[in-house]
Amino acid sequence: MQTVAVVTMVRDDAFFLKAWLRHYGEMFGRQNCYVINHGYGEEVAELAKGCNIIGIPGDPHKNFDVKRWSLLNNLFGGLRRYYNHVIVGDVDELVVVDPDAGVNLLQWLEKAETDRVYTPVGLEVIHRIDIEDQPADDMILGPRRHVRIAPHYSKPSIVSTPAKLSRGGHFAQYPKLHTPDELYLLHLKFCDFGAYTGAMDRRNAVSADVGVGFKQASIGRHWFAEARGEDRDVFEGFAELPMQDDFDMRPVRRKMHRSFKARGDTGYFEFDRPNYKGQYLLPERFSGIF
Repeated sequence: MQTVAVVTMVRDDAFFLKAWLRHYGEMFGRQNCYVINHGYGEEVAELAKGCNIIGIPGDPHKNFDVKRWSLLNNLFGGLRRYYNHVIVGDVDELVVVDPDAGVNLLQWLEKAETDRVYTPVGLEVIHRIDIEDQPADDMILGPRRHVRIAPHYSKPSIVSTPAKLSRGGHFAQYPKLHTPDELYLLHLKFCDFGAYTGAMDRRNAVSADVGVGFKQASIGRHWFAEARGEDRDVFEGFAELPMQDDFDMRPVRRKMHRSFKARGDTGYFEFDRPNYKGQYLLPERFSGIF
């Protein structure tokens, strides 16, 4: 059995795909990376050379997320027969190990138990446009050092046992919660102002092609222009978040475990996702990871 495969679906998001490839492709080897190329994008195919590229039609569909996660569930379920661990998530979500652990993600997975699903704590990388003026094209962590806790992105993203993930990958049909202290999922949607506006323009165009509003579509609300708001206001608002003194996520993990429960009768399990108001300066040791 190979150690790990990593799976994502992408459409046109070159900025995030480059970061995904730097992080996972260089660490795991591109032969263990599976990129679903939604819409047969030429730029995606070029950037992901050496990966396992699966081209699929890009026709607009109001149940896009339902179809997407049906495909992803079946794909990573099959890959589990060949790999001890499968990481699955959006192209702007990267799982990392705290450098204080003394190992990288591959080394950590080589020793990790294979009978569980791992849920890293989600941190959203935010671009403080008032004080961070360096480009993040070739390296994100370093030019970007500020994060906020993002419970919505504390996802069951490392699957090492039979399990099904919900639409969006937020919940798993797995009755235990494993949250190792050294694991994080970094969400990059807000890591760069220019990349954000470009990605939102593309997603608004896709959702417009569907022909229905977000209430009628199984697509994330954030894909729709009417839910977007003013981009610069969003980023300027990050400066208003209270700065927290201590980068310590153990209380967050404890809250996850205390509230962990069945999600009704769906077969999935969940934990509370409170709205944390503050921001943190990511410790220097994280700089340069990707």
